[in-house]
Amino acid sequence: MSDQHIDPAGNTQAFRAFANAREQEATAKPKKSPLVPIIAAVAVIVIIGVAAFLLLR
Repeated sequence: MSDQHIDPAGNTQAFRAFANAREQEATAKPKKSPLVPIIAAVAVIVIIGVAAFLLLR
């Protein structure tokens, strides 16, 4: 049975690339969901609409 996994510690250059990749993954900022601003915008529009309706009634 052949081992397809290459140990990055066996090669200094491969280990450094592996370690740098892990650091970049850890420091990468998660993408923010566009759902929150959309919900906030809809809520503001609804509130303004209700206020306008009540004032003009």
